[in-house]
Amino acid sequence: MDYHTMREFADSWGLLFLTLFFVGVVLFAFRPGSKKSAEEAAQIPLKDD
Repeated sequence: MDYHTMREFADSWGLLFLTLFFVGVVLFAFRPGSKKSAEEAAQIPLKDD
């Protein structure tokens, strides 16, 4: 594959893939029920074992 072909792929399908990936990560982070697990993860450095 030459540079031009790779550049066309990145400009079209690559951008679409990264956009869908970003939307999926945002939906995963803000899904119902994730607040409790996020708060637990935020407290891990503060635990005194």
